[in-house]
Amino acid sequence: MHLRNWQQKVIDSFPSIITKYHRFILKAPTGAGKSVLASEIVERFYNGKKIIVLCHRLVLLEQLEKALGKKHNVRKLTGSDTEPAFKNYDILLSTNLRAKETLTDAIPKADLIIVDEAHRVSPNGTAYKRILSEFTKNGKATAQFIGLTASPERRTGDQLDQLNLAFDAIIDCANIEDLISEGVLVQPVYRSHFVHDLNLDGIDIRAGEFPVATLAPAIIKSSMIKYAIWSYNEERLKLTEKPVSAWFCADISVAKATLKSIHECGIEAAIVTAGTPIKKRMELLAQHEHGDIEAMVSVGVLAEGWDNPHCNIIVHLRPTLSKVLWGQSVGRGLRSAPGKDKCIVIDVSSNWSTFGPVEKLEWSLWSHRGSYLQYMNRFNWIGQQQDDVDGNDVYLLCKNELPNGLRCSHIYKKNVYDHDTCPVCGTYAAVDIFKEQKLGSSLNENGLHRLFFERVPKVYEEMNLSIWESLGGTAWKSATGKEQLFLAFCMAFVEVSGEPTQTESEYWDAALAAESRIRAYLTDNNVQIKKQNDFDLSVIADGMLIGKVVRTLQAHYGISLCGGVFQTHERADIERKYQKAIKISERIAMIGCSAHDSLPYFNSVDHLARHRKET
Repeated sequence: MHLRNWQQKVIDSFPSIITKYHRFILKAPTGAGKSVLASEIVERFYNGKKIIVLCHRLVLLEQLEKALGKKHNVRKLTGSDTEPAFKNYDILLSTNLRAKETLTDAIPKADLIIVDEAHRVSPNGTAYKRILSEFTKNGKATAQFIGLTASPERRTGDQLDQLNLAFDAIIDCANIEDLISEGVLVQPVYRSHFVHDLNLDGIDIRAGEFPVATLAPAIIKSSMIKYAIWSYNEERLKLTEKPVSAWFCADISVAKATLKSIHECGIEAAIVTAGTPIKKRMELLAQHEHGDIEAMVSVGVLAEGWDNPHCNIIVHLRPTLSKVLWGQSVGRGLRSAPGKDKCIVIDVSSNWSTFGPVEKLEWSLWSHRGSYLQYMNRFNWIGQQQDDVDGNDVYLLCKNELPNGLRCSHIYKKNVYDHDTCPVCGTYAAVDIFKEQKLGSSLNENGLHRLFFERVPKVYEEMNLSIWESLGGTAWKSATGKEQLFLAFCMAFVEVSGEPTQTESEYWDAALAAESRIRAYLTDNNVQIKKQNDFDLSVIADGMLIGKVVRTLQAHYGISLCGGVFQTHERADIERKYQKAIKISERIAMIGCSAHDSLPYFNSVDHLARHRKET
């Protein structure tokens, strides 16, 4: 089998990976060839051994069954299976985690467990929690638990439901920009319009996403579908190859309204949803792949596991707070095919301006409520570009009135087109989004970054260190809850390594090691930090300014810690320490700290027992 460069690198390094890690994720973009990689790993390293493959969707299972069934005895597990595992077969495939007896029997026998779409692994969810627990307690010491995903992040504020609690490491295999340069994927070309009359204000997002029951009527009431149809009709005519499109909708009502509008344009289209019978779904997707159906309108079924390399237009009609959903769905159009040199991404949901281009997405192994609250601002990413430490990219919003009754509302970058005219309507009637939306009016990470690097060296230089450096115990014991978080940040900045890391897993190894030392200190000194609902950056800023929330004692002691680092480290090391310290203090705020903590990387009871024994 011919392997791509990134796949061969993983195969070559696999023996050293499994020597170092027991449970890990192989991360690669949608369309990179993760299923092929899984097949090659099985063939090279687990031939004749017992393997479990878990998938979320049936279509993913079909792909892996086809790939693995060529050389191996494969069986698909059903919910009613109760017989002993691996009877006359070597590979067990399943989308059903309810067949408890067979899976419980299989896990201790397995040499390898593969989980496709591993971002769905919930360490605190009933099914995966049981599987992870069984693997930890009874799995073979030599077995591996491998996840495959393009987006290793879970959108949840539950700190016991994070991916870094299920996996030891993330192995960064490939990124989108590298695969585009190699011709494995094609370049996405974005056409983003801001739909002014889509009102998402006041929608309850406590569950971490826009509820469909409220979102769908808002979409239909707005001009979103009209914008999508207008944009699509223009972009399909610009392609040199036949247009083949995938449309992502919030629910069936939006999908039906969209389908009606597409048909009115004389374009062949169809709908697939989770409720479409599998046989019918496969028939429709086959027609789409062959070009008989130009536009496939979907609700919740094409974002994962669906592969049509000829798809050259993605239309996003699904506003979301999920970076995973945005990245997965756009990724479906990036697969290369003969004659295909790009994929047009039409976004009328403000996902591009919220999250940014999918090739620029950054992933985190843990999340909290604040990590998706920021996406309520539909210009979140644009605000970050304007306020970025390394640049100040300006984006314009075209307000030209069009003959069809719409404003153009196209979003484009300043200083790219002649006289800054809109590339869609050819006029200049634009406003600076950053200034109009007042995106810089509240403190964000970039603002705190500037304040920290300006303020700490200045205050430290004027301090009488002999006074403040000896007051650590008093500062902690008399600290309020917010002052504790400020001190936790300062301590994290001192404790965490500033050495460069090559992978995401190395980054988190360093961060969690420092977090463990801080938790040990707090536990030893009987300091408890209450779990917070959110992490407020303004508390750290207040401490830097010796303001109203953080008092003089705690502020000066914290700055005395941070200032010492500026004296002994290079700027690049300080930058890395700062970035990790933000993450560490954020985790401590969201998880809390007590003498009863039981985390995979730190157990308070065990630590206290060792401490008593040593003293």
